[in-house]
Amino acid sequence: MTELPIAEGTDPMILLLDIMRQLRDPDSGCPWDLRQDFHTIVPFTIEETYELADAIASGDFSQVCDELGDVLFQVVFYAQMASERRLFDFADVAEGIAQKLLRRHPHVFARSCDEPVSEAEVKERWETIKGEERQQKDQRGVLDDVPRALPALSRAQKLQKRAARVGFDWPDRAGVHDKIQEELAELAEAISEDDGGAIEAELGDVFLAMVNLARHLGVDAESAVRQANNRFESRFRVMEQAAAEDNSDLQHEALDRLEDRWQAAKRHLASK
Repeated sequence: MTELPIAEGTDPMILLLDIMRQLRDPDSGCPWDLRQDFHTIVPFTIEETYELADAIASGDFSQVCDELGDVLFQVVFYAQMASERRLFDFADVAEGIAQKLLRRHPHVFARSCDEPVSEAEVKERWETIKGEERQQKDQRGVLDDVPRALPALSRAQKLQKRAARVGFDWPDRAGVHDKIQEELAELAEAISEDDGGAIEAELGDVFLAMVNLARHLGVDAESAVRQANNRFESRFRVMEQAAAEDNSDLQHEALDRLEDRWQAAKRHLASK
């Protein structure tokens, strides 16, 4: 692919902002870019963020750099659309986050002495500052600013973390384990009654309780499931390959044969 030359000494950020302005030029811009608005871009932003997460998980840092560029382009896109409506521009976005970082890190930027600050003190100050920011936004509830667009597992963990700040939490893991068993029993009852609505509700409660266990264990639930998905995919692909080498097809094999292949795939990948 032929790349257009960039003049030596050109500021990449200024160039990117100028490219975005040209893409949105009413007379000579790109029809697709001109057709977009704040709402239509959101799915692409989410997709690009997940692609960045995948690149980080793979350890491919050239890909990480590329995906970071895609995420940055999303920010520039929103800023350009806002600028056209005279709401704010990219400079306002950059200044806003700079001010927020300064405000939330007084232990770095506003220390009156050289005494070290512990991680626990940093977290306590962070929560105090965040609480003050929520009050300024008239967000009085503990859960008010937890984004509804977060993936369900991430949002569940964040909601539970917030609730725990005001004492709504089990004191230890034993309580969490007991709650999981309680929710499983309620799910089993709903299944025995063949109540579709209750089954969905109780299954959701089981997931919620499992997310709570992840939080108590210091595990990110979304990341744990993402990694489990990756392991499942890798093992299943090994199964498919092994079946093909045996001139077979998974869909025509018995369940015990599939289980054997699954265990073999696990051993194969674990040995790498």
